[in-house]
Amino acid sequence: MSVDVKEFENVFKNVGSTDIEKTILDFSSRMQIYNAGIKEIRTKLEILDEEFKAKYAYNPIHHIESRLKSPRSIAKKVKMKGLPVTVESIAENIRDIAGIRVICNYIDDIYRVAELLTNQDDVTLVRVRDYIKEPKPSGYKSLHLIVEIPIFLSTGAKPIPVEIQIRTIAMDFWASLEHKLKYKTDNQVSEELRGRLKICAEAISELDAEMQDIHTAISLQNSP
Repeated sequence: MSVDVKEFENVFKNVGSTDIEKTILDFSSRMQIYNAGIKEIRTKLEILDEEFKAKYAYNPIHHIESRLKSPRSIAKKVKMKGLPVTVESIAENIRDIAGIRVICNYIDDIYRVAELLTNQDDVTLVRVRDYIKEPKPSGYKSLHLIVEIPIFLSTGAKPIPVEIQIRTIAMDFWASLEHKLKYKTDNQVSEELRGRLKICAEAISELDAEMQDIHTAISLQNSP
């Protein structure tokens, strides 16, 4: 993942940083460490998926996506919290700069992957928000975890927070389209359309539950 130095410069100029070059250097270094955190967690997930495939001839993970939050988005979030836009403030208060999205085949896979990952000795679970058991009012569903993973630098180990969103293919389909629709309408979606999106979310939830039941029934049928 490349680091957009120009965007850093624009962000910190706008907040009146006195030493732009040093601030950009510090923040760029920090972003590279967040990127390392993504690589560490992604590798762990890929290994777990491969191990599961070897043992049970089945991959619980459909695919994995990752991203670093943009400097502009980070600055906006810090300002919304009423905090100064500094490297120190960002490091202390923003926990989702490094993000990974894990797309699973079935609902049970979500919790299985989360448990396998957070049971590892060097992964510290910081926070869980289960929007599957308790969906957002919009109908959004996903399991959100904040974990910390040590990144080993020349100066020693540094714990880095990584946000992990785990959801099914159907949940991801709905969330992606809902996000695009809100973006196109500048987040001003009418009540009628919100209602229709909620109905779609409920239909997708029923589909997920049915596919899980079918998968379970087939697994039992094929078991010795």
